[in-house]
Amino acid sequence: MSAPVQETTEQAAQRQKPQSPRRAVRIGICGLGTVGSGTVNVLARNAEQIAARCGRAVEIVQIGARRDNPACDTSALNVTREIFDVAANPEVDILVELVGGTTVARELVLAAIANGKHIVTANKALIAEHGNELFAAATEMGVTIAYEAAVAGGIPIIKSLREGLVGNRIQWLAGIINGTGNYILTEMRDKGRSFAEALAQAQQLGYAEADPTFDVEGIDAAHKLVIMASLAFGIPLAFDKVYTEGISGISSEDIRYADELGYRIKHLGIARRTEQGVELRVHPTLIPQRRLIANVNGVMNAVLVNGDAVGPTLYYGAGAGAEATASAVIADIVDVARTLEAFPDQRVPAAGVAPGNQNGASVLPMDEVVTSYYLRISAQDKPGVMSQVAKICSDQGISIEALIQHEPAEGKALVPVVILTSRAKEARLREAVAQIETLDTVEGEVVRIRVEPLG
Repeated sequence: MSAPVQETTEQAAQRQKPQSPRRAVRIGICGLGTVGSGTVNVLARNAEQIAARCGRAVEIVQIGARRDNPACDTSALNVTREIFDVAANPEVDILVELVGGTTVARELVLAAIANGKHIVTANKALIAEHGNELFAAATEMGVTIAYEAAVAGGIPIIKSLREGLVGNRIQWLAGIINGTGNYILTEMRDKGRSFAEALAQAQQLGYAEADPTFDVEGIDAAHKLVIMASLAFGIPLAFDKVYTEGISGISSEDIRYADELGYRIKHLGIARRTEQGVELRVHPTLIPQRRLIANVNGVMNAVLVNGDAVGPTLYYGAGAGAEATASAVIADIVDVARTLEAFPDQRVPAAGVAPGNQNGASVLPMDEVVTSYYLRISAQDKPGVMSQVAKICSDQGISIEALIQHEPAEGKALVPVVILTSRAKEARLREAVAQIETLDTVEGEVVRIRVEPLG
């Protein structure tokens, strides 16, 4: 056994010599809306704590914004009305993109990357629709793109998928990832409001936009789902392949029946690994009341992730808001700042896997997805209706697992019949529904909602 190497006097002196402070990391913020102003405020309020955790100060050297925001004080900061000035500013180490949208934001981020700047963004649409291109450009320039704030606001789900769960083979994930939709469904269940009434309330409170399409029709959730799925399964971003269905067709009646059956209706984004391909789908879903995620209410978000080693893990918190989202933006700034001097291959890859290592798993067509279903049928109160429905389902290989049929309301000729089916392929269920709707004893369209045990 060799003797330990003795430290020289010079080495000891050098080790004990106080280290000079590292220079501040210099950031440029583009966009001074809700998240931008929140970021400025939190950086100012928690500057000392952030510097201690980062190992260096974080300094805003420039802000690009079309107008000032009274929600934050920028009087002592360098503000330009031309956001591309920030992308070209040689003093900026990290460009924080908070302008939103996909056209100008894409051009801005590409310009900043070309100028050797790291990127932090809260823009889910930008990453979901152009992330493959942006990640490739960043890799070529040896810079990184961080986007924790793009999904579920202040919940650290991106970091969990990219780092915390890196030792797992993720089997599936499911998330309530749009607070507006979750608020509407909660109001419908708790207060018996119609969809239109709950939406109006959400708009009045500022939870929903004047045009709520992105939220209530699932587009916002689809952007977030495809980002999480890419990290979970190591696949390229594929926003155009996500099946998307909104909540505008959900009625108070369906919520009551779901409750009677022991379920809650939630608007979920679901990604699942199968032998045939990866499922990517956003739609209303019945989930058992006993599940923790079924009890996430109001504007809150939650993501349930199932890994082969860790099992199910639940991430819960505020999915939007100025400072909740700013929390995630600043976490990314600190992560990038910690590795500014590192070689590119020593940083956590933006795509979750090293360049060139994404797998080519295909996205499973929705017709091939297998799940259980809730069906609500408006039928005439006559003998033989259920036997006809049962035969149609049986012919498609679908069993009826549970059934609710109440007496028709006084003076009403139609009676609602609610069925829970066995697991079946989407294509077979669709064919069964089409045949049921042709029966003389059935009126209108059959309401169909998928059921997931999430266990």
